Amino acid sequence: MESLYLLVPVALVFLVVAVRVLFWAVNSGQYDDLDTEGHRILFDEPVKKSTDNTQGGDASLEAKNVAENTDAQK
Repeated sequence: MESLYLLVPVALVFLVVAVRVLFWAVNSGQYDDLDTEGHRILFDEPVKKSTDNTQGGDASLEAKNVAENTDAQK
């Protein structure tokens, strides 16, 4: 019974913190666009055609795509 004197206030503090974090997330726009992330994982991005006429073959094109993807993810 004595442990309830500690556990009930601790549970109430956790509840208040969780509600505050939820309201912060909603107010800061974390839940504004829920569909984009679901679609992004399902569909590929269109490949941009390069206008660069350098001789490099597929390896340089692949390196450019990797560089663009890492920049887009940041």
